[in-house]
Amino acid sequence: MYYQLFRHVLLGPGLKIIYRPWAEGLKNIPESGPAILASNHLSFADSIFLPLVMKRKLVFLGKAEYFDGRGIKGAATRAFMAGVGTIPVNRGGGRASEAALRTGLQVLANGELLGIYPEGSRSPDARLYRGKTGVARLAIESGVPVVPVAMIDTHIAQPIGRRIPNRHPTGVRVGEPLEFSSYAGRQEERKALREVTDTIMAAIQDVSGQEYVDRDSAKLKREIDHERRGIWDGELGD
Repeated sequence: MYYQLFRHVLLGPGLKIIYRPWAEGLKNIPESGPAILASNHLSFADSIFLPLVMKRKLVFLGKAEYFDGRGIKGAATRAFMAGVGTIPVNRGGGRASEAALRTGLQVLANGELLGIYPEGSRSPDARLYRGKTGVARLAIESGVPVVPVAMIDTHIAQPIGRRIPNRHPTGVRVGEPLEFSSYAGRQEERKALREVTDTIMAAIQDVSGQEYVDRDSAKLKREIDHERRGIWDGELGD
């Protein structure tokens, strides 16, 4: 209900007029049945503009904190996240990661489209960073195709830290689906997970044109934050 209200009545039409989102390659998204849409992640606005250009509903897994707020602001945030098709999951490793995986598999088992950002967090500098292997586990275990997606200029429309987007056109470019049937049953093998993840990230790079950095973006952002705050957590020596 919230999704349809968001898309067709509340924010969708206005955002299309103001930001003029464009799209290429939408024919590569299956018209029916499950698939994983694996996208680069430049801005919080990615989860807004990607569903806007699609005909089908897209389900995201989002951090549970978005749904835990109180008061009017908390209620508005919950309604907004539900409106863009977000399902809350607890972050962290261990049981939390396994629960997120199972939630994603259930979305796919229901025949829906699952949106995921393999980098795990927004890029700090508009470059493409190393993917986490959760996307590979989902792809191998579910057996569904993975569609590479590139968000274009969303970091300009809404830079990190800015609540109200700038008026700047945004784009979505969709590549051809990838299938990993040859990896069936190997979802617990670290080598297989890394190979599949790297293949997906290379496909995302092909459609985005971004420079690739073989580093974890979240770790890099922590290092940048520590450096800015004058916090040292390394080892002595050269």
